[in-house]
Order: sequence, then structure tokens, then C-alpha cells
Amino acid sequence: MIRVGIVTLSVLAIAVGVVRAETPVERGSYLVNTVMTCGNCHTPKGPAGDIMDKAFSGGLSWDEPPFKVTAPNITPDKDTGIGNWTDAQIKTVLRTGIRPNGVHVAMVMPTGFYHIMTEQDLNAVVAYLKTLKPISNKVADPIYKMPQMENVLPGADKPFTSAMLGDKLKKGFYLATIAHCMECHTPMGPRGREWATRLGAGGFEMPGPWGMSVSRNITSSKTKGIGDWSDAEIKRAITQGIRKDGSHLKPPMGFPYYAKMTDADLDAVVAWLRTVPPQE
Repeated sequence: MIRVGIVTLSVLAIAVGVVRAETPVERGSYLVNTVMTCGNCHTPKGPAGDIMDKAFSGGLSWDEPPFKVTAPNITPDKDTGIGNWTDAQIKTVLRTGIRPNGVHVAMVMPTGFYHIMTEQDLNAVVAYLKTLKPISNKVADPIYKMPQMENVLPGADKPFTSAMLGDKLKKGFYLATIAHCMECHTPMGPRGREWATRLGAGGFEMPGPWGMSVSRNITSSKTKGIGDWSDAEIKRAITQGIRKDGSHLKPPMGFPYYAKMTDADLDAVVAWLRTVPPQE
């Protein structure tokens, strides 16, 4: 009778959809490889996209007025990666932009969007990074042409708690923030991103191996933004890079990464995007 009871309970558990708890490494993998699109910069590219046997060993380069840098090796290699960094040092660079040597990373690294990360998610990302295959790859040393600083999205300056993610709109804001959507979709003014007046208005130019890409208006404007798009059309743009009119988006929009987001996370992001004030 006892064995029958156990089997019956097991079948019942499967029937009602009991799901095994996600481990920190699994959560970290989801965040790094999906929402945060870390490989979009830190993994080298080939004609077919990411070169996965060199994943996270160093990627894109930028030669901009504020800096000349290459996305560094973030594998656990001890000579050319972050294998000698402590968990605390990794968390510090993610949350503040400050490397172990006390120097701020180049502003192209969206650390200003990670201040919002919950302690659980921050720990999960560190746990996952520690599991990566160590790859020896020395990238060029960064050249900073002016002091680097944090550019923090308003409302994202303090860590969220896990309980806050139970609210759909807060969860959408959280996910869109750590996905650093507004890093590209808000234009740059003489004093930095124009958060207060042009949030999500688009128009930011991004040169790269893909040519020149110009970010789109993702506000709730029905004429210039995505206000008249259906939820399905917005999700298709996020996950497949296809606009409402069927035309294709260009990189560096990370739709190959976002394609692996859960339906619940996509729903939350879309719900929050609908609250972004219209910009014409």
C-alpha cells in the first residue's frame, strides 16, 4: 500500500504540473544567455553568428570618442579571463562598473542597468559564469579617452527584491532593464541618455559589422512607436527581429537571445512597454 501510495502521489504531482526548482546555475544560464544577451558582445562573431567554441572569450570592439575597447574575456581562464576574480569582485563590476583594479569599465558595458538586479539573480549570474569553459584569449587592453561613469536608468538605481517580481509591470520593467533595452532605444544627448525627455524614442545610431543600425521608437506612440502593434507583433520583433510590416531588424538587436525567453517573461516585458509614454 505504501509503494502504491508513493507511485500515486508521483503521478499526481506530474499531473498537476509540479516543477523541479530551478538551481542558481540554471537561473544564471537563462539570464546570461537570454535576457542579458551577454554573448552579444562577449562572444566572437563569424559569418553564421556567435562562435560557440569560443563563447565569452572576448568579442566586439569599439573605437569611440570616449574609449577604444574590446569586450573582454569573461571565462574562468586565470591568465586572460576572470578566473582569479572573487565572487564579490564579479558582483562589484556588475553592480558598479568598477573592476578589481579600481578602474571603471567602458560605458558600453551596461552596468548602469544592473543596479536593479536582485541578490538572487546576481548570485545566479556569478554561479553560472564560474561554470564556463576556461578559454585562453587575451584581448587588447582598453584605452579610455575620458573618465568613464555609470549611466543609470531612472527607477533602476536600487536592487529589486524577488517579491517585487510578483507584480507583472514591475517584472516587465526589471527584465527590460537588465536586458538594457533603453541603452540603445533612448537617444544620446550632450549629457548622456535623454531619459527624462526621450525615453524609448529611438534614433540612436550604432555602427558595426552589420553596417549602420538605427534604433527604433519603442514607446506607446501609435504613429511613430509600437502603440498600434499587437502583443504578438511586439513579441515577434523581440524574438525574431521582424517588424509589424514584415521587414527585418538589424543587429545589434539581440533577438536570437530573446527567442529563448519564457512566455511569461515576454508577456511582462510587453505589458511594461505599453506603459512607456508616447514619443512622436
